Formats: sequence, C-alpha cells, structure tokens
Amino acid sequence: MNLLSLLFFPIIGAIATLFSGKYAKQIALVSSLITLATTLGLLCSFNPEAGRQFTVNYPWMTKFGIYFTAGVDGISMSMLLLTAGLLPLIILSTFKRNIEKPVFYALMLFMQFGLLIVFTAMDAFLFYAGWELALIPIYFICALWGGEDRIKVNMKFFIYTVAGSLFMLLGIIYLYLQTPSRTFSIDAFYALNLPKETQSWLFWCFFLAFAIKMPVFPFHTWQPDTYVSAPTAGTMLLAGIMLKMGVYGVIVWLVPVLTHGFLLWGKIALTLSVIGIIYGSIIAFTQKDIKRLIAYSSIAHVGLISAGVFTWNVQGLQGAIIQMLNHGISVIGLFFVVDILIDRLKTRELSEMGGIAKIAPKFAIAFLIIVLGAIGLPITNGFIGEFLLLNGLFKFNLWYAVFGGLTIIFGAVYMLRTYKAVMQGELNSLTSSFKDISGSEVLVLAIVCLLIIAIGVYPNALLHISEASVEGLITKVNNKLAF
Repeated sequence: MNLLSLLFFPIIGAIATLFSGKYAKQIALVSSLITLATTLGLLCSFNPEAGRQFTVNYPWMTKFGIYFTAGVDGISMSMLLLTAGLLPLIILSTFKRNIEKPVFYALMLFMQFGLLIVFTAMDAFLFYAGWELALIPIYFICALWGGEDRIKVNMKFFIYTVAGSLFMLLGIIYLYLQTPSRTFSIDAFYALNLPKETQSWLFWCFFLAFAIKMPVFPFHTWQPDTYVSAPTAGTMLLAGIMLKMGVYGVIVWLVPVLTHGFLLWGKIALTLSVIGIIYGSIIAFTQKDIKRLIAYSSIAHVGLISAGVFTWNVQGLQGAIIQMLNHGISVIGLFFVVDILIDRLKTRELSEMGGIAKIAPKFAIAFLIIVLGAIGLPITNGFIGEFLLLNGLFKFNLWYAVFGGLTIIFGAVYMLRTYKAVMQGELNSLTSSFKDISGSEVLVLAIVCLLIIAIGVYPNALLHISEASVEGLITKVNNKLAF
C-alpha cells in the first residue's frame, strides 16, 4: 500500500465533494471510509519492530534542502488510525443536521490532508506546512457555521495558533541553518547537539506552538469559547484530532531534537500540565452549560496526557499515545451526545434537562457507556491510558502522580453528576417530548460504545503498535543526554 495515495486521497475526496451538490455528505463519507481502508491496509503490512516504513521521498524545493519526505513508525501509525478512524464518525454525525453546503465537507477532508501530513512528515518544512494547512479549514468551518460571536471567538483562536506557529517556524529555520548540509530532515535535526543556552530558547519556540494547540495551561484561553461557538463537527475535529498535533509534536519534534532544552524546562512544562488538570477540573465543576463543561473536562484530560509525555518514560509515553486515541473516541461521543441534546431541547443549560432516560433508553445506555469510558472505569478504553499515565507520573515523582490523579476523582464526580442531571429525575415540559436516537445517530453511538469496550478489554493490540518506537525514542534521548 502506497503512503502517498493515503496522504493525497483526501484532496481528491475534497474536490469530488465540492462538486457533488446534494450528495456532498455521502461522497465525503465514502471518501473518508476509503482513507480508513487505506490506513488499515498499511497497518496490515506494518511491522512495529522495523522503525520507519512506507517511506516516500520526492524533490520539492531542493535548492533550499526541502523534500517531500514522509514515513510511518509506531507513533505516527497510532495517529493515522486516530485521524482516519474518527473522521467517518464525525461526518456521519452530521447526517441528521441541516448542513447542505458541500464546502463544509470539503473543508473537513482538506483538514484531514493537513493532519495526515503532520503525522507522517520527516521533513521539518513539510511538518510546518501540514501544521498550517490543518488550521485553515477548521478556521473557516468554525467562522462560517459557528454560533454567536463566532468571528470574534475564531479570530482569537486564529491569532493564538498563528502566533505559536511563527515561533515554531523561527525555531525550524534556526535548526535548518545549523545542519551541516542545510536540510530540514528529521534525522539531521536529531543529530544536532546545540549548546544548552541555545536549546533553552529553542525549547520555548517549539513548546509555545505545541502548548497552544493542545492546549496546556495558561495557553488554553482560546479553547472553551471556540469549542462552544464551533459547530459540533468542528468541535469534534478540534478536540478529537487536532489537539493531538501538539502532543505528537512534543514527542517527535521537541524532546528528541532539543534534549538539553527539555532537561532544563521539561519539569516546568510538566508542572503547567498538572496545573491544567486541576484548573480544568475545578472550572468544569462550576459549569451549567453542558457543552462548556465538556470543553473544560477536555483541558483536564489533555493536561494528564501532556504530563505523561514530559515524564519521558515508557509508561508515560505509551499512556499518552493510547490515551490520545481513547480521548478522541470518548470526546467525539460526548460532543455528539451534547449535539443531540441541543438539537432536540434547544438549550445547553443542565438545569433545564432531566428525566430523559425514562423515554430514551437507547440514548441513556449509550451516554452512560461513554461517560464511564471518559472517567476511566475498568474494562473501558480510558482505564488503561489513565493507569499508564499515572504510573509514569508515579515513576517520575509521587506528588505529580497525586495531583495528576485528581483528574480521575474530579472527572468521575462532575461527569456522573452531569449524567444524573440530564438522564435522571423528573421529566419537564422541555424534555417530555424528547425522542430516542435513531438511524445514523444509533450507528455513530454504537460504534463509539463498541470501541470504548473493545479497547478496554484488549488494549494490547494498540500498545504493541507504538511500543518499539517509544523505546527507540527514549533510548535516543538518553544517549544524547549522556554526552
């Protein structure tokens, strides 16, 4: 299976969707399913022990040392599964919504192209190009189909992310100038051993870009308003897939390149991540708007993922990688549940809901399974990821594990309280006419619930994909720190 066909097929799908008229959502769904099938084809041929595979290398701007170089290792394969696996669900979730513009679906596919580039790029310039390409379509999705104050909210989001990206571009250009052969190759960047003082400021150039995208406290302020204002499909793209670009960037492009910068500032980044866990959880407690509550809970969960990365041990990294997949699945399920509630009740206020389980049993069961996965109940997908992350934090420092573990306790309280407010109690004039899920809604939630249980029962299949690559990166960083 050719990696190049996987990378560029979403562009073909986007063009076909753009000119497909009233069949746009169907064409977009078929296109995303073909991309998923191609990814699964690559997975069948993938050997987790063999390092980078399916490599493509084409001249691009050779005068400046820029090549279209991409490949797949265990870490990027996990991210390909995330990107290719979740987009069909996001598209399918819109089938009962009144979105008739083909450009909406074309933008989603174009964004997938940028994401796939980010997760496979072995050239820093190509990585940056994919990073920016993924931003453009989500900005227009949120700006054109968002809610109130969408222009103001999305301008803040755009300024934040572009500013962070410019710092990263500065860092990339500086590293390029330090390579002996003037190249953007990831291997050439890995081979650099710059002075500690230089690595110190370069660390912040890259970390700012990645921290804004995740987002990590205190660079998170764009996130809640953007998630609430965006159309649900846009929120799913942001929370389910796009924020993982930042985590992936830290794992692949920050720590292995700037190892001494990481040694100097990694503990500060870890501390900020843990602060984000506590901050996001506490703010989630206070929310009466269910969509904003899920947005703040995402800050807390991503804070734990980020903290696991900065422990830089096998448990922390493996936990972060599998939890990126798990968080993507669970958060798409949660935001789709919220979308169904808003579509039927025309409100986001928890105080106006209640009693829905009595008249919508299928919806109640699906919502409960997703909530249990989000809080990491054993035999659900969230359990193994959170266990590994806390294990990694414990190996790093007991107190980080204690404070990091608060996300599990707090998360269980506010998520179960939210479920009770929505599903239990007495019906009211607003909820008494609530209709149970049907058609594509059943299909989306059934797939999400199946994935939550399947990964919870047998997580080893996913952990095995990235294990060798994680161990290889840790060894590479340890060797550089030894000199």
